[in-house]
Amino acid sequence: MNGQNLPCQTRLIAADEAGISAAAALILDGQPVAMPTETVYGLAADATNAGAVAAIYAAKGRPSFNPLIVHVSGLSMARRFVTVNERALDLAARFWPGPLTLVLPARAESPIASLVAAGLPSLAVRCPDHPVAQALIAATGRPLAAPSANVSGSISPTRADHVLQSLNGRIPLVLDGGATRAGLESTIVAVDGDALHLLREGAITAEQLGLEEVVLPSSPDRPTAPGQLLSHYAPRQPLRLNVTAKAAGEYLIGFGPVKGDYNLSPTGDLAEAASRLFDALHIAQESGRASIAAAPVPETGLGRAINDRLRRAAAPRDQDAASAFNRSA
Repeated sequence: MNGQNLPCQTRLIAADEAGISAAAALILDGQPVAMPTETVYGLAADATNAGAVAAIYAAKGRPSFNPLIVHVSGLSMARRFVTVNERALDLAARFWPGPLTLVLPARAESPIASLVAAGLPSLAVRCPDHPVAQALIAATGRPLAAPSANVSGSISPTRADHVLQSLNGRIPLVLDGGATRAGLESTIVAVDGDALHLLREGAITAEQLGLEEVVLPSSPDRPTAPGQLLSHYAPRQPLRLNVTAKAAGEYLIGFGPVKGDYNLSPTGDLAEAASRLFDALHIAQESGRASIAAAPVPETGLGRAINDRLRRAAAPRDQDAASAFNRSA
């Protein structure tokens, strides 16, 4: 499948042994399929197949300068594609499998398609902590490039039906593995010698990584990692932040004492809030309300990642991109 072959019929099937076998066959045929991970649903394709990677970009409408994450079975597979130093080894030992993406120098002999890295000399690699993702890597024997399974810039999917809302008719298959666990994308760090550079906050906090100061790069015109574009994770309606009382016609996503129409965590638990954030945005988007508001979330720990997603969701969008997204929804 490639950009010229869209649209197609999209099947939704259980992520059981038969489903994984069907998905693996499509991946080996050069087609992208949606799979669950512990973070969000990913749109997976053979990272060594340039045509398959191009099909990911086509299905999502993703700009080709925005790099992808390569999902691997573990450290041994990762070492075929990137140079792993002692600092990266320590991080992999502590957090893999899990929601940590390491940006490392790409090996000259790496078979990963150049489009995955979007022309950068580095490669983003992650070992997912989900049985379906691991089973697909094992069944195909291939590293899987897998951004979130949604139209570029729209709300990330944490359930199979979220994928269908966004990509129905654009991909051949969605594996339904239920709701994702973490609900936020992986944390991305670049490893430069002994130094770590935080490129995207996510399900693993800066405190867990031992970073005393959180310094994120400003939203660049040319991203060095996924999730850095100013406008991202966006619902169709405008989003207003740090709201304690909703306006007329507004859907309020609450937190803690701010009850709202949907409360991310009545007890103020940031892990619970993170796991429910994208689900809340999807519900708010489909509510029929003219606009959406979100209650304040503390700027600590996982709260920083939550607020990062909310700020990007609320950022002004390019009108052409917004119109394309609204037509696809």
